Amino acid sequence: MPSDDIKDIYRQLVRKLEERCRLGGVMGVMHWDQEVIMPHGGAESRAMQMAALAGVLHEKSVDPFLGDLISKLINLEPDEFTGVEWCNIREAKREFDLETKIPKELVQEIAELGSRGHQVWAKAREENRFEDFAPILERFIILKSKWAEHAFPEMEPYDANLDIYERGMTMDRLSPIFENLKNELIPLIRSIKNSGMKPDDSFLEGDFPIDKQEALGNSISRDMGFNFDKGRMDVSVHPFCGGGHPTDVRITTRYRTENFIESLFAVIHETGHGLYEQGRMAACLDLPVSEPLTMAVHESQSLFWERMIAQGKSFSIRYLDKFKEVFPDFLKGVSADSLFRAINVCRPSFIRVEADELTYPVHIILRYEIEKSLFDGTLKVKDLPDAWNDKMEEYLGIRPSTDTLGALQDVHWSGGAFGYFPSYTLGAMYACQFYNKMIVDIKDIPERIEQGDLACIKTWLNENIHRQGRLYSPDQLAEKVTGQILEPDIFINYLKTKYNTIYGLN
Repeated sequence: MPSDDIKDIYRQLVRKLEERCRLGGVMGVMHWDQEVIMPHGGAESRAMQMAALAGVLHEKSVDPFLGDLISKLINLEPDEFTGVEWCNIREAKREFDLETKIPKELVQEIAELGSRGHQVWAKAREENRFEDFAPILERFIILKSKWAEHAFPEMEPYDANLDIYERGMTMDRLSPIFENLKNELIPLIRSIKNSGMKPDDSFLEGDFPIDKQEALGNSISRDMGFNFDKGRMDVSVHPFCGGGHPTDVRITTRYRTENFIESLFAVIHETGHGLYEQGRMAACLDLPVSEPLTMAVHESQSLFWERMIAQGKSFSIRYLDKFKEVFPDFLKGVSADSLFRAINVCRPSFIRVEADELTYPVHIILRYEIEKSLFDGTLKVKDLPDAWNDKMEEYLGIRPSTDTLGALQDVHWSGGAFGYFPSYTLGAMYACQFYNKMIVDIKDIPERIEQGDLACIKTWLNENIHRQGRLYSPDQLAEKVTGQILEPDIFINYLKTKYNTIYGLN
C-alpha cells in the first residue's frame, strides 16, 4: 500500500491533470462554436483566442511542479498503484515529456494558423481557389516539421505526426498494409465496374425535406443509445464529433435535399464517435486513463456502426418501414434486399465522405501517399492538385474537374491534422475485427438488430472498448478483445466476400 505522502503526491497530480483536461474542454467547445455557429466576422479574434488558450494549456502542461510530481511517482514499485492509477501516471509523463520539448511560441503559432486556416480553407473550397489555401498548407508543413523535430527528433517528421493519432504506427508498418490493400481492392473495383451489374439505387435520390431528415437522424441516433441529455446534434460544413466533455458531446452532420442517406449515415458515423465519448469509464472522465486510445480506435467505433451495422442487411430489414413512413413518395415497392444493395453500391466518386465502403480505403491511401510526399519534399504544395487528380484517375478511373471536388474537399489540413487520414482505414480494419468477435460473443446479432435491439451492441462496445480507455496499447487492446493484433486480411476478406456476392462475381 502506498504511504500517505505518496497518496498525497498522486492526489496533487490528479488535480493538475483534471485542470488541464477541463481547459482542453473549453478549447473543444470553442472549436465546435467556430465550425457551427460563430459569425464569419469573428474568425480573426477567435484565432487569437485559440492561440492564447493554447499558450495557457502549454504552460500548464510544462509546469515544473507537474514534472516534479511525475518524477516522484514514475519509478515507484508496481504494487504502489492500481492499473488505472499507473495509466494516469504514465500518460502524464508521456504528455509532459512531449510538451516540454515544444516551444510555447510554436504551439501558439500552430493553434493560430489552425483557427485562421479553417476560415481560409472554407472560403477557398467554396470558391474553388486552391491557390488561396496553398500558403496556409505550405506554412503548416514547415511548422509541423519543426514540431516533429522537437517532439520526436529520432523519427521521420511524418512518422512523428502519425504517432500523435495512432501511437506506435510508422510508415514502415503502414505502407505495406496500404500497398496490399490497394493491390487487392483496385482490381475488385474495376471488376465491379466492368461486370454490368448495376443495383438500382435511384430511389435514394429525390427531394427529401431537411426537417424530416433531421427527425429521422435524431430518432436513429437515440435508437443507437446516444444520450441527448449529455449531447446535441447540429449542422457543419464537415460532419464531426466534438464538445467539451463526455457529458457534453457535440455531433454534427450536413444535409442535401436530394439525398437522405448521406446525412443519415453521417449521423450514424458521428453517433458512433459520440457513444465512445459518452461510454468512457465514469469514475475518471477528467483523467488520461479514460481518454480514447487512438484516432484509429475512435474511428473503429464510428465505422463499426456505419459500416458493420447500418450497411448490413439486418439494418435494412429493421428500418425500411421507418424510411417508407418518413419518405413515402420515394420508397414505394422497395424491398429490404433492394435497400441493402442500394446503400452498398460501389461507384467511384470524388468526395471521400460520400464514398462507398469499397472505394473509401482508396481515398485514404491517396491522401496518405500525398502527405508522405509533402513531408519528404518529393511533392510541392503547388503541384498537389495535379498529383491528387492523377492518383484519383489511376486508382478510381475518375478525374476531378475542380479542386473543390479534389484537393480542397477535406477540412483536416486546414487545422494541421497530418497523419490523421490513415486512422479512417485502420479504424475500418479494427471495426471489422471487433465485429467478427462480437458475433461470436452474441450469436443472434442479426435477429436482435431486426427486432430493434441495438442496446446489446452498445453494451458490448462499452465493456470491451469504451471503458478500457488507455489501459492498453492498440495492439494489446485488439489482442485482448479479439485474440490477435490488427490483422488487415480480415478486412480484405470481408470486403471481397461482401462485394463479390452483391455483384455476382466469382
